[in-house]
Amino acid sequence: MRLARRGGDLLDTLVMSLEQVTGLRCVRCGTIYSRGTEGTCASCGLDGILDVVYDDALVRKTLTRAALAERTRTQWRYRELLPIGDGPLPSLAVGMTPLYQAPRLAASLGLARAFVKDDGRNPTGSFKDRASAIGVVKAREANARVIACASTGNAASSLSGFAAAIDMPAVIFVPKRAPEAKVAQLLIFGATVLRVNGTYDEAWQLCQDACARHGWYNRNCAVNPYLVEGKKTVGLELAEELGDRMPEWVVLSVGDGCTIAGAWKGLCEGHRLGWIPRLPKLLGVQASGARAMVDLMTMKGEPDSLGTGEAVTIADSIAVGQPRNWRKAIRAVRASGGAMIAVEDSEILAAMRSTARLSGVFAEPAAAAATAGLARAVVDGLVARHEGAVVVVTGNGLKDVRSALTAVGQGVQADPSVVVRLYDIEATAGAVDDAVERAGVTA
Repeated sequence: MRLARRGGDLLDTLVMSLEQVTGLRCVRCGTIYSRGTEGTCASCGLDGILDVVYDDALVRKTLTRAALAERTRTQWRYRELLPIGDGPLPSLAVGMTPLYQAPRLAASLGLARAFVKDDGRNPTGSFKDRASAIGVVKAREANARVIACASTGNAASSLSGFAAAIDMPAVIFVPKRAPEAKVAQLLIFGATVLRVNGTYDEAWQLCQDACARHGWYNRNCAVNPYLVEGKKTVGLELAEELGDRMPEWVVLSVGDGCTIAGAWKGLCEGHRLGWIPRLPKLLGVQASGARAMVDLMTMKGEPDSLGTGEAVTIADSIAVGQPRNWRKAIRAVRASGGAMIAVEDSEILAAMRSTARLSGVFAEPAAAAATAGLARAVVDGLVARHEGAVVVVTGNGLKDVRSALTAVGQGVQADPSVVVRLYDIEATAGAVDDAVERAGVTA
């Protein structure tokens, strides 16, 4: 055991329990830091996001398919590839979310095959639970008193739920535009919620300043190297479950860039472990009103930094004007041979309907953006019709009911006598729709 200091408090770092971690590498300059390091590169600042490096040979000794068959069906089954010690884990069951074949969605898109990975089934209804689960474990390892994050909604509600599960105070910074359903989650879990009268980027900076001043544990993925390790478990799950059925494309919505970067890392690790014979291509999808990384993909090389921009979209979870993890995300998409694409809000609303009606999975706007992007990519010829794809639904549609109602309308208002007459109609959707129209019932 060695002792280190963080924020003036003495903490214990159990080196032997983290022997699978060999260090952390700056994605900008390549400097290697020792395990236990937190934050970003000392030389590169916020542009120097760190990436956790593992001892592959050591991991392969125990992380085998035979071993996985005996393990709990949560993301903790991949413990050798997670930067956590041997301490207790949160009680909430995170990860190993349902993976569905979606033949009707595939036919609608004009594809040979389609799968839907429903991460809206995580404890607080979003993909972000994978990261928050790691965050609270690391906060407890650091003997932190408070954990904090900034979020457009899902990371915030996720952190508040997992902080409640381990009895740790959470402080959340959200922009004023955060959907009420997500704010309700924060409050019901007991988090301290600071609604910033500004953008997500402004809320993010306020959170950075507060963590630095008060010594709070910082859950923000762009500066905390360990959070992406939770997000990568979706890639490990896809590799484990699909094996040689892995389709040509994995499709994810993109905001800060942490999610798609994490998924790629998990897919690469699954490939090195021999779970999949080849790596898929990544299709990253942004909203047209928040398309900084789509534009960056058209450039050659990488700029020193990414400028600020305005984010205007109904997809609040990807409404990011200044992506913080753009370097990892762009490198992942390019390494995969994939692409980035932007879609309009109208396409996102249409995809909310099609995803739900053709697969049975209710996606919030940012999650449905993945389906919208895949549809656009097929039409544009970027994704071939003989290929297949996995759409990762990153959040449940109940998190933004207002947008769902915008997508589908308010339903039918009918006089009781009209409803009684409808009982005599053949029970098919088309027949009922026709009868409603004849009866003059208004929506």
